[in-house]
Amino acid sequence: VQLQASGGGLVQAGGSLRLSCAASGRTFSTYIMGWFRQAPGKEREFVAVISRSGGSTYYADSVKGRFRISRDNAKNTVYLQMNSLKPEDTAVYYCAADSRIFNYQVYYNMDYWGKGTQVTVSS
Repeated sequence: VQLQASGGGLVQAGGSLRLSCAASGRTFSTYIMGWFRQAPGKEREFVAVISRSGGSTYYADSVKGRFRISRDNAKNTVYLQMNSLKPEDTAVYYCAADSRIFNYQVYYNMDYWGKGTQVTVSS
């Protein structure tokens, strides 16, 4: 599966952005989907994951209550709605797909990765 993230940009603290990730292929609904981010000088970190049906989600503590992951299997797209953004949310955001079963856990790696989209939050 090929993934392409979009929707990044520059936003003031407290603002919102919605990221999208479009997937190619006919098997999108067979993958769990995740969002990760990497800030300059830091390691990549898990943000959120969603089950194949979209019925289950799990978030990193740092974004819980502010970010929401969703998916539309008919459109082969996963979204990340980001609200109440903080300067520390500044990073390149990546979407990823994995063939494993969804679990309520932090994921450290996934099978397929898209190119990232830059999110910059100004103070």
